[in-house]
Amino acid sequence: MIGRLNHVAIAVNNLEAAIATYRDVLGASVSAPLPQPEHGVTVVFIELPNTKIELLEALGEASPIAKFLERNPDGGIHHICYEVDDVIAARDKLKSGGARVLGDGTPRIGAHGKPVIFLHPKDFNGTLVELEQV
Repeated sequence: MIGRLNHVAIAVNNLEAAIATYRDVLGASVSAPLPQPEHGVTVVFIELPNTKIELLEALGEASPIAKFLERNPDGGIHHICYEVDDVIAARDKLKSGGARVLGDGTPRIGAHGKPVIFLHPKDFNGTLVELEQV
């Protein structure tokens, strides 16, 4: 069902400082910041030859990233994202197998402009999983 690893998302307290680290220290190509108010974050993507790194900064106190950063003040890996051909079919198969989809299960449009869902970390070895339709 799952396809390629699309990205690994890292929550950060200071997006500009994180951008500088990846760009200036590691020599990475970093996208422009993209506010995603419907998800409560501002994101940038670091393009790698085989995948992407997504840096997430909280956009307001109600952001799920703000809550994550309260528990993890230094930031850290927030989720991993896999590609799927059909997010609805993947959701339905996962739910029928007992996996929990966060929210009401309705896909939302993610930072790449494609439908996404998130799966409960307790069902995936403590890892928040995002599925993105390709």
